[in-house]
Amino acid sequence: MTKPLDQDLRIRIVEAIEAGSSCRAAAKRFGVSESAAIKLMQRYRTTGTVAPGKIGGHRRAILEPERDWLLGRISDQPDLTVRALADELAERGILVSHVSVWNLLRRERQTHKKKCTRQRTEPA
Repeated sequence: MTKPLDQDLRIRIVEAIEAGSSCRAAAKRFGVSESAAIKLMQRYRTTGTVAPGKIGGHRRAILEPERDWLLGRISDQPDLTVRALADELAERGILVSHVSVWNLLRRERQTHKKKCTRQRTEPA
């Protein structure tokens, strides 16, 4: 993952550009990419600060509000597939893949595998 430029370097780049240097010349002078200097100046002009934006972080699961409904459906009808659950969610207006449903079930420690109802017989 990339790391933001140091704060002092950001300040020096902005000061050089404010003093009349072009973004490309300042980038070459301080050894950063041209796009980094251009984007830094865009950020400085719009926000007034040279501080970097947030990088990464936790993204809340889209199915979290539907958690109780999903677990209720599983308890009502235990043989539902994750694809069928995703289709039912789509009918409710929530478009997600079956993988998202699977991930929620896995986080809730729900085993959702089909169980064989009859015993296999060994060949004679």
